[in-house]
Amino acid sequence: MNKKKLLSFAIALLLGASSTFAQKQPVDYVNPLMGTDSKISLSNGNTYPAIALPWGMNFWMPQTGKMGDGWAYTYASDKIRGFKQTHQPSPWINDYGQFSIMPMTKQLKIDQDSRASWFSHKAEKATPYYYSVYLSEYDMTTEIAPTERCAYFRFTFPETSDAYVVVDAFDRGSYVKVIPEENKIVGYTTRNSGGVPQNFKNYFVIEFDKPFTFNKVWADYHLVETHLELQSNHVGAAIGFSTKKGEQVHAKVASSFISPEQAELNLKEIGNKTFEQTKEAGRKAWNNVLGRIKVEDSDENRMRTFYSCLYRSVLFPRMFYEVNSKGETVHYSPYNGEIRPGYIFTDTGFWDTFRAVHPLFTLAYPEVSGRIMQSLVNAYDESGFMPEWASPGHRGCMIGNNSISLLTDAWMKGIRTFDKDKALEAMLHQTQARGEIASVGRDGYEEYDRLGYVPYPEVPEATATTLGYAYADWCLARFAEATGNQEIAKAYYKKAQNYRNLFYPEKGFMWARDANGKWRDNFDATEWGGPFTEGCSWHWTWSVFHDPEGLSTLLGGHEQMAERLDSMFTAPNTFNYGTYGFVIHEIAEMVALNMGQYAHGNQPVQHAIYLYNYVGQPWKAQYYTRNVLNKLYNSGPQGYCGDEDNGQTSAWYVFTALGFYPVCPGASEYVLGSPLFNKATLSLLGGKQFVIHAENASEDNCYIRSATLNGKNFSHNFLKHEELMQGGELKLIMDCVPDKERGVKPEDAPYSYNK
Repeated sequence: MNKKKLLSFAIALLLGASSTFAQKQPVDYVNPLMGTDSKISLSNGNTYPAIALPWGMNFWMPQTGKMGDGWAYTYASDKIRGFKQTHQPSPWINDYGQFSIMPMTKQLKIDQDSRASWFSHKAEKATPYYYSVYLSEYDMTTEIAPTERCAYFRFTFPETSDAYVVVDAFDRGSYVKVIPEENKIVGYTTRNSGGVPQNFKNYFVIEFDKPFTFNKVWADYHLVETHLELQSNHVGAAIGFSTKKGEQVHAKVASSFISPEQAELNLKEIGNKTFEQTKEAGRKAWNNVLGRIKVEDSDENRMRTFYSCLYRSVLFPRMFYEVNSKGETVHYSPYNGEIRPGYIFTDTGFWDTFRAVHPLFTLAYPEVSGRIMQSLVNAYDESGFMPEWASPGHRGCMIGNNSISLLTDAWMKGIRTFDKDKALEAMLHQTQARGEIASVGRDGYEEYDRLGYVPYPEVPEATATTLGYAYADWCLARFAEATGNQEIAKAYYKKAQNYRNLFYPEKGFMWARDANGKWRDNFDATEWGGPFTEGCSWHWTWSVFHDPEGLSTLLGGHEQMAERLDSMFTAPNTFNYGTYGFVIHEIAEMVALNMGQYAHGNQPVQHAIYLYNYVGQPWKAQYYTRNVLNKLYNSGPQGYCGDEDNGQTSAWYVFTALGFYPVCPGASEYVLGSPLFNKATLSLLGGKQFVIHAENASEDNCYIRSATLNGKNFSHNFLKHEELMQGGELKLIMDCVPDKERGVKPEDAPYSYNK
């Protein structure tokens, strides 16, 4: 072959590879296994492969853990016990409304241990809209294609007279009935981990396309011979077939929290579609959602990490509502057990997700954000409080009044789908009462209002709580001011300055005071727990989202605040596990990063890098954000540096890779960092687009040399929400050398209450 032919051949190969790359759609880059190689003592995400649609009511997953184990799928496992419908937001919160389906051959095995089959990741394919795995124990394949409330199963069996499917409705109260003449199994499961009314049930229906040659029900893993209907502590069903080699048996599965009839109605989401049509509809749904943000890059690994993070960002909160026979949106209330009209979303903790997940929704998915805001007001009507951590009802987890942040951020960005007067009523009540569990309402509100802070040790986690309340008070003031309630706004703006009362001047950190005003003894900035939540003073001192300028004044000025930020990365990664009494996984994850006291694996400090923009040193924000993007994330099973937490750690990546981040939800601004991609396009409602061009962006070129917004010179360290929503172009010229003259003027700094 001569040189000319060789050259032509090489060009053809390159063009072919380029064409293949170009044909990929966003969902093709998603790896649902990202972060699944985790355990209790060390988290690389604590995720599971959610086979679902965006914000779907029901998720499905291969189950490797035992019934009730929050670590229901771990990458290191080698056996699958079943395919479980799950509503688990976190292994720490665990699951509810769960049941599983497990096919098998040869011998019927009901017990969860004996029925488990070996599997290999080499014979496993996981996408958001389709899952497939070869079960080597049974020489067969299971495939799943989800809808919002259903799943389509396809089992490919070998030639056998002993092909079975076991349905496990789990323990703590369940019911099952086999209806052979309809090739159907119905039932309900009640297993939960808390946060449900007394009448809670998840009703399910499973329709097969092949008549049964065997059918039994079972209780406590023992077959019952006399009937086909059973209610007890732990029941299930087993049905069987004779199959030819390669024969495919299909099962359509739906469930409902409302009634058995509604479960049948939900099955219409599949209707007469084939498995392939259902799969393709799921693929299209995911591309429609992920495609709102288009990034372009020659590095496929970065593309995979970005879209895997975006996938995680739009799973929670899940829709908990259904559509009745009249076409009306209704829901079973996880707060009072009634069937109510309207939207309810659940399975999320706002302590995590107010920071970036919900601001992402307001920007890229405002129609979804609008429904979530209605859900908050509905929850207030149904329980007397807005949720802070819901799964599916109120849960005793974490601190703060971050639901107020969601409503304020949405309102300030023009999302007006909810009753503003009812919302303000709910916000005020949230700050003036405490629920039956400490995370509902405002724990320590009387002391907070009397003293100007929450005292410790009288109230656990008091310093972190005070900082959260001060930010929530600012949010409430913003909302009140925007809706014409000036007296309320004035009072809450004043309370928003309460963060100052726990700044320890002698030490230069946030610390704790008791009810008599005395500072806590034995100051140690590395001490975890006590007055802090999952962190120490190094992390919580920065939690003044609404007033970094005021924090800077407390620290002595911009230079001093910048030096303190610098020292967070250079200080020894030592720790004092404090009141936790042992090394919790968040501590282990911080130490493993070897980034000083910076603990990106947990939420309190994730915004801190961006604070350099407030003190005239934006180039450091550009350096450190790029460093974290490249060092702490990848699309593999160890893809995170701590708990992923309902999309928050993923949404941080999504925003930061685009080049900006919502440091203070409610301020309607996004603070600049360093874009990862040469080009990113946001497709906004109304057909507008906002494009971020980062010329020369590379691993070394992380610094902004110059910027223009819609063709005009741009020196600010922030973008306004309305600037993005109007569409346009942000063009950045990137360099390997920091420009220490750009973005350093006072007017270039982002919003701060005391600016």
